[in-house]
Amino acid sequence: MDGGGLSSGQQDGLLSANNVESSGAHAKHLNDETERSCSPSVLSYVRSSWKEGLLSRKRPFVGRCCHSCTPQSQERYFNPSIPSLGLRNVIYINETHTRHRGWLARRISYMLFVLERDVQKDMFARNMVENVLKNSRVESAIVEVALGCEGAARGEEADQKAVQKVQRKARNLLQEMVANISPGLIRLTGWVLLKLFNGFFWSIQIHKGQLEMVKRAAENNVPLVFLPVHKSHIDYLLITFILFCHNIKAPHIAAGNNLNIPIFSTLIRKLGGFFIRRRMDETPDGKKDVLYRSLLHAYTEELLRQQQFLEVYLEGTRSRSGKPSPARAGMLSIVVDTLCTSNIPDVLIVPVGISYDRIIEGNYNSEQLGKPKKNESLWGVACGVFRMLRKNYGCVRVDFTQPFSLKEYLGTQRCRHLPAPLTLEQILLPTIIDAQPDEALFRDEEQPVSRDLQDEAWRRQVIANLARHVLYTANKSSAIMSTHIVACLLLYRHRQGVCLSKLVEDFFSMKEEVLSRDVDLGFSGSSEDVVMHALHLLGNCVALRSSGRHSDVIISARDSVHALFELNFYSNGLFHVFISDAIIACSVLAMLREQEAEASGSDHGGSTLLSQERLIRKAAGLSHFLSNEVAVAQPCQTPYQVFQEAVTRLMQYGVLLVAEEDQEELSPSPTEEAWPKPFPPTLSWRNEEEDEDSDFGEEQRDRYLKVSSSPEQQEFFLFLQQLLSPVLEAYSGAAIFIHSLSQPVPEHDYTHQLFKYLLARAERGIAVYGESATHYLVKNTVKTFKELGVLKERQENRVLYLELSSTFLPQASRNKLLHYIQAFSLL
Repeated sequence: MDGGGLSSGQQDGLLSANNVESSGAHAKHLNDETERSCSPSVLSYVRSSWKEGLLSRKRPFVGRCCHSCTPQSQERYFNPSIPSLGLRNVIYINETHTRHRGWLARRISYMLFVLERDVQKDMFARNMVENVLKNSRVESAIVEVALGCEGAARGEEADQKAVQKVQRKARNLLQEMVANISPGLIRLTGWVLLKLFNGFFWSIQIHKGQLEMVKRAAENNVPLVFLPVHKSHIDYLLITFILFCHNIKAPHIAAGNNLNIPIFSTLIRKLGGFFIRRRMDETPDGKKDVLYRSLLHAYTEELLRQQQFLEVYLEGTRSRSGKPSPARAGMLSIVVDTLCTSNIPDVLIVPVGISYDRIIEGNYNSEQLGKPKKNESLWGVACGVFRMLRKNYGCVRVDFTQPFSLKEYLGTQRCRHLPAPLTLEQILLPTIIDAQPDEALFRDEEQPVSRDLQDEAWRRQVIANLARHVLYTANKSSAIMSTHIVACLLLYRHRQGVCLSKLVEDFFSMKEEVLSRDVDLGFSGSSEDVVMHALHLLGNCVALRSSGRHSDVIISARDSVHALFELNFYSNGLFHVFISDAIIACSVLAMLREQEAEASGSDHGGSTLLSQERLIRKAAGLSHFLSNEVAVAQPCQTPYQVFQEAVTRLMQYGVLLVAEEDQEELSPSPTEEAWPKPFPPTLSWRNEEEDEDSDFGEEQRDRYLKVSSSPEQQEFFLFLQQLLSPVLEAYSGAAIFIHSLSQPVPEHDYTHQLFKYLLARAERGIAVYGESATHYLVKNTVKTFKELGVLKERQENRVLYLELSSTFLPQASRNKLLHYIQAFSLL
């Protein structure tokens, strides 16, 4: 690598093979940091009290399945020795990974390795087309479509010619869809990928313990469904390649039909890909495509019946933001329905986290600037491969989480009280426009007597919760890469620039803080080397200049929109680690402003004491408002649990302090008046079991907090608030823009106009955070305002129009919305 990058000898140190091998690097950190006499870093308080423990701790073993939803699965396939197996670089292959030794074995080790993999033709599905066409669901759909054909029937039975015509159509659709796995091509592709991956990746790391659990699950003759996060087109090849290297049969991959291009589509099919429509439910005339849906359902059922493995991307498309996109549960619902309606004994779900130092696409700036996505083509694929060969994309980390039983998960949900979901409008509108909550919202919702998938409302809720649970687990298990930390520090800690030594110091503190939160890192080794490695990969997004003293270098993020968008993409890889703390920090800011405003109208000064109970309520409201940006909690968790942990953590760090004053003398503010009825389930901070626990008793409910006045703690609190500032600035801009909405506008036009407005603010330097104008944030603001009841949809001639709802037609209501958002923001 150029200019301070890692030498080939340092590559092994960058990502150690296991925890034991990395202990030497950690010891080096300890000596380096002890000798360093620089100023305190953003997380220096962590070093003062936690440094010893963090440096001596082992890397966390991530990916255990949920003990609440799948307690039996958590004990299955796992034993105490699993975490100690450590990491492995799957593209580092030599003769020791084969059955041969000697000079020749070293020269052809890649070939020997792929030839020794266990890939046989009889491992994969057979007679798929014929079996699917004989499926009763498909036969019924064929008759139904034939009956609906014009002139197909005279009476009650479909004309035989019409049936045959639909059968031919079904066969053609199926032949376009199905995969046809070739063991020989899988071996050849494995050899090619070993060559290619070694050319443009430093390493591809996996945890051997995680793969051991997957291998044990694969030996049980039960189908596995891999559900990875989706960040790059290389994800498809990556999962199959890793499973191939560990003698686990290749999964059938649900790929979008946008990849169904000549030559390339044949390769995808032979590697396990099957093509599905992006919109599977609708035909050009707007009706449901019964035939296609039945074919996809029957094909999935046949794959699971033959104990084949599936790979499905719940997000549906690659994330353009660096954060997981909302889950689309279409394919997952088919898997659930198949399990419940067929004789398949069980299905094992395996969420998968994937992290890249740098994605092979580089960035998605063109799409974030509002340009339409380019259609895939063979020429585009060839150019992409050629471009990849000329660059290095750093390291990759893939985390396979513990497989869990789908049957057990569904059984657990049947035993639970699932509250009827409330809309964002029902949850937040009373708070935003200062209205008392509707009495109807606080009545106990009657649950259906039957908690079975036959009940459509219950079925939809269970599948939606499952999809969110899986995506949350996969994202939380994803390792944090060096580029994530460096980009985050440059944007939200040192936006005006920082000297290299200070950046290295803060990088060290940040990575130790990440480890303390039981999130793993995708790197190890000397902080100086890793920071230089990350700066090299971030390339043109970073500006370097001499400080003129001690030959130190000043590093800063470039202020161009393109650079800010790209840095924000990589910084968002760290977003989920600090999101709960960041929401608490912004809620503290909002509460202090409220109390200051209340005090300005009275004789006494504003209190700096914060009710912990009210703080958690405020944080939960903000988390609901930002629900389209990030998932704060799993569906089986309550907001109270998540934010109680965040408050406790900030108290342990000394950022929040328990007030010593007599709390009985403190009177609640006017905004703390009791609600007329208890909160609905989605806003209920604790369940009945927690109320009985002394830890959540009156003493804690009445606890008052204050923010530490220490400069170091204030510095960290500011960092947390700045993490959310670009998002809040985007929503503030959207709240200002709705004042210009005087008449119904097509949704596409409205989104485009809002994007142009925010982008112009960023390019002119009006916006404090230029990354607030990304196109994905614009779309999320529109979606959130629709769910909140600010914007109302109306369809005319199959065109969707947006207009202000009656609630927000008064300017006062729109001003209250803007005030609600800005109260949490530093702006």
